[in-house]
Amino acid sequence: MLSDLEIAQKAKIKPINEIAEKLGILDDELELYGKYKAKIDLKATARVKNKPKGKYIDVTAITPTPLGEGKTVTTIGLSQSLAKIGKSVLTCIRQPSLGPVFGIKGGAAGGGYSQVIPMEDFNLHLTGDVHAVGLAHNLLSAFVDNSLYHKNPFNINPYSITWPRVVDVSERALRKIVIGLGGKEDGVPRESSFDITVASEVMAILALTTDLFDLRKRLGKIVIGLSKEGKPVTAEDLKCAGAMAVLLKDAIKPTLMQTLEHTPCLVHAGPFANIAHGNSSVIADQMGIHLAEYVVTESGFGADCGAEKFFDIKCRVSGLKPDAVVIVCSVRALKMHSGKFSVVPGKPLPQKLLEEDPSIVAEGAANMVKHIENVRLYGVPVVIAINRFPTDFDSEIAAVKKIALQSGADNACESNVWAKGGEGGRELAEAVVAAANQPADFRFLYPLDATIKEKIETIATKIYGAARIEFAALAEEKIKYYTNLGYNDLPICMAKTHLSLSHDPKLKGRPTGFTLPIRDIRLAAGAGFLYPFCGEMRTMPGLPSEPAGTKVDIDEKGNVVGLF
Repeated sequence: MLSDLEIAQKAKIKPINEIAEKLGILDDELELYGKYKAKIDLKATARVKNKPKGKYIDVTAITPTPLGEGKTVTTIGLSQSLAKIGKSVLTCIRQPSLGPVFGIKGGAAGGGYSQVIPMEDFNLHLTGDVHAVGLAHNLLSAFVDNSLYHKNPFNINPYSITWPRVVDVSERALRKIVIGLGGKEDGVPRESSFDITVASEVMAILALTTDLFDLRKRLGKIVIGLSKEGKPVTAEDLKCAGAMAVLLKDAIKPTLMQTLEHTPCLVHAGPFANIAHGNSSVIADQMGIHLAEYVVTESGFGADCGAEKFFDIKCRVSGLKPDAVVIVCSVRALKMHSGKFSVVPGKPLPQKLLEEDPSIVAEGAANMVKHIENVRLYGVPVVIAINRFPTDFDSEIAAVKKIALQSGADNACESNVWAKGGEGGRELAEAVVAAANQPADFRFLYPLDATIKEKIETIATKIYGAARIEFAALAEEKIKYYTNLGYNDLPICMAKTHLSLSHDPKLKGRPTGFTLPIRDIRLAAGAGFLYPFCGEMRTMPGLPSEPAGTKVDIDEKGNVVGLF
């Protein structure tokens, strides 16, 4: 069996200007980065804004196993399948972080015969956007410590500084550091930290901005800490926002690529879904919705993470309303959610999990049912996509379909896009078209004028299923502070584990009766949200005992090998 990388490298690839022409992008709107990828100038958005809007489809998932359930594969495969049934389609997805690529996941361009190509470019540097985000972020970090060194004119309280540094690798040793050591000429000693680049507020801003001037304004609003008088100190105060915007002036443009079946794909931004809002850019969606009959985008992790933030944060900014949502599930994940099996990355799946048993699938299906209910809260039609693995049995697939339809899904379809590409998702594509043509009554989960506590409690009880919310003393203090400063009307971006509907990754299935702990609440004023921390959350991952990067190399012909 060929690896994903081997499939991608054997594929025929078209020059990107051919893909752009078919999509309706003009030559002077295209900025080539070699033959097979290009940036699209934002003037294309203005040119096409009066064209009819296409259907807007979001792909999310049940609570995944640590191995993932094939959400990106389904996103890309569904796009190829829509093209197979005669629809013009555009995919909008995130650029992956190099941390997971070289850490636990390997490549993130889809898989099998549903991939974005060139796969190596997609997974590695692409057009440099993540690096630009990291540089802009770290420039502000340098300005902060430079201001402290030069007599601290803004009277910054060093203990209040919340702006870390970033690097786009998984490196646990950088989670807590001390800087400024060595002597007077080496800066002011203080504790600091590193986050992974995709967890940066700058990345969240890039994903939520609408144009270059909005980007510049948002960057200026970033709060790095407080003065000793308790007032926010911003990037604008430090006179750094302008330089940050200059560093991002090309990163703000989406990158055009293609799938294995030559359907167009816009790759732009990559915020984490369990920390930030986990969706590709507003700019790509606003551009794409006028370029194709169907725009298929993807929200990170389960519907409790990326999809909730897609609805309540991204859609508020973009003004776009989803026409249908696809929830990806797998038999193996539903079996895990029965609580009878443990799935560990790098280890074989338990033998019992691979045996035919639709009754265990039914036990774990409570997780899928909750995600269907969650999406229905927003008034959007739901289609279940069952990502088929070779170890699945027909009886188990039938059990998933039956439960999904009984629980309010508009349809439930087997998806074979990994093995068969667009041909393997024709039934799914037809179901999505039917769902998207139904009347939708999209609504937000909460109003922005609700209190901070009310918004948190709404998400916790309605989306996660929590019985109670416990606010730590620090969180209570932050709520009062942000309310007094006028930040109480911002949406909420919950930071929690993606491995459970709750805050505890050990609680599988559909947990009930639990208390959700809110230990801290932080402000992302530039991005435009507050993010409460549910339990212990890390903004810098660590590498596993055998990182995926150990398999990546260059062969004797100069080709990349081992990238998933």
